[in-house]
Amino acid sequence: MEDKVLRKLFLGFIQIHILHHAKEEPIFGLWMLEELKEHGYTLSAGTLYPLLHTMESDGLLLKEERNVEGKIRKYYRTTDKGNNVLDEARKKAYELFREIKD
Repeated sequence: MEDKVLRKLFLGFIQIHILHHAKEEPIFGLWMLEELKEHGYTLSAGTLYPLLHTMESDGLLLKEERNVEGKIRKYYRTTDKGNNVLDEARKKAYELFREIKD
């Protein structure tokens, strides 16, 4: 039960992380999986890709397909809405951190 609660909580953190990197430069799934792993998030492709698709459907990410060495790779970057959501999430996260840090 505790794992499910933490997983649900961490999915929000992961979405903020995705928005952060997609704002800096276009990202693709495998790179994002590796980046998240460096921060202690263990995600499968079966979890990440539906999350990216949902964020795209919600208007937070824009997908661009590129041919990379003969294969189509999907890159994601933030939309204006995604940037606004990220800005608001940063404010809330900072406020929460200040409150719970002690």
